[in-house]
Amino acid sequence: MQDLSRSGVGGAHYFLYGWRLISQPGLRLFVIIPLLVNTIVFAGAFYWLYGRLQLWMSELTQWLPNGLHWLQWLLWPLAILAIIVVFSFIFATIGNWIAAPFNGLLSERTELLLTGQPLPDGQLKELITDLPRVFAREWQKFCYWLPRALILTLAFFIPGLGQSVIPVLWFVFSAWMMAVQYIDYPFDNHKIGFRPMRKQLSQHRSQNWIFGALVTVATGIPLVNWVVMPAAICGATALWVDHYRKLNLEPFEKIDQQPL
Repeated sequence: MQDLSRSGVGGAHYFLYGWRLISQPGLRLFVIIPLLVNTIVFAGAFYWLYGRLQLWMSELTQWLPNGLHWLQWLLWPLAILAIIVVFSFIFATIGNWIAAPFNGLLSERTELLLTGQPLPDGQLKELITDLPRVFAREWQKFCYWLPRALILTLAFFIPGLGQSVIPVLWFVFSAWMMAVQYIDYPFDNHKIGFRPMRKQLSQHRSQNWIFGALVTVATGIPLVNWVVMPAAICGATALWVDHYRKLNLEPFEKIDQQPL
């Protein structure tokens, strides 16, 4: 596999590679649980979203001034895209919370498959004792996401701007959050703190954003979103192995437990 720093499309490479990895015999068993979680979460989420979408779009149209009703043909697709992106990320986040311990285990097994070197605390007993830390890490991600998401959500209600520029910003932000969400699993398995992880990702922002953008797009595609979680975990772990693992980053200190 190529080093991330060698190519501007490295993120796309690892996204596609993740889909190849989930079919490997040594990983299939660990892919099943994330798939089951996604099945339950997304089935319920999109059933509910389908029932609410028409109502929201009708209310959005009423906000347009009379002289701008002709913009409906442009604003509707953008607004629908924004709603799908926002809710896809929200429900993907819920699924990630539920499956977080198993996602970390899948990342660990992917790293073992790629390197032949197991983590020192990768047994089932350690997985159980690490549950508080795992969920605390998910809370850190949520606290990082929430204030930024609230700002974008409020901006969405600005007539014109909210239905044109904000959907684009939502996609940019969601793509970055998808990169943070999935590339964080191998970092967390090695107990690298949340802040150092974000600092490392920021140094290769464009490549990581491409990876997250492809995950975001896949998350919004029916049926594809059913299997994108394990594929993203495997691809992100391959990215970690090829680039970040060799940095020998120090495990986190207690000060890094702050959420932002």
